[in-house]
Amino acid sequence: MVAPHIRSAAQRLLSRCGYEVVLAEGEGCCGALSQHLGRPDEARAMARANLAAWGRAGQVDAIVTTAAGCGTMLKDYRHLVGQDVPAKDILEFVAEVGLPRVAKPPGIAVAYHAACSLQHGQQIKAAPPKLLADAGFDVRLPAEGHLCCGSAGVYNILQVELATRLRDRKAANITATGATVVAAGNVGCMTQLAPALAAPIVHPVELLDWATGGPKPAALAAPEPDRLRIDP
Repeated sequence: MVAPHIRSAAQRLLSRCGYEVVLAEGEGCCGALSQHLGRPDEARAMARANLAAWGRAGQVDAIVTTAAGCGTMLKDYRHLVGQDVPAKDILEFVAEVGLPRVAKPPGIAVAYHAACSLQHGQQIKAAPPKLLADAGFDVRLPAEGHLCCGSAGVYNILQVELATRLRDRKAANITATGATVVAAGNVGCMTQLAPALAAPIVHPVELLDWATGGPKPAALAAPEPDRLRIDP
């Protein structure tokens, strides 16, 4: 798992929303990257393995994911293997059931980057920035928010030069907001953008978890001051 701290934040937030979190044994990759690489049989095998794992886990209200790219793929299982999945992005789910009581509104400026897989693939646009605003953050939307950051599944591996140009353009628009923190709902976007940003980048669920009683995101923790030894 690339970012287990994001899943931990989601689990804490969902518990505060009043839901029991079930981790399905045997669950694996959603198959999106295999599908992007033109390996549909491999993607279908991954999808069927996940469906079997979720079936063994018992009846649930939703399959919740913190990665927007995965969520888009899960919602496409109906076309891939002919079976619907009650998949929800974590931000979509929390917006529907209601944000828990805000314990400590941080009031810091957050630039919200809308992942293509979330805003275009799943048509989830208004909920994420509204949740952040409701949690007490000063939400700032970068210019050209509809454009891709260049990650796009495996695009940043297969088309490095174009992906880098997209990343730098996106990073410049984010920086222009003057925000001290960047929030992005897809780990692919986070990984793509981080090297081009001076501000820390976190998942929105980390901020929502923090605002409703969870720990401050590790990426926002102040670094310890440098220690110098002065010999007499």
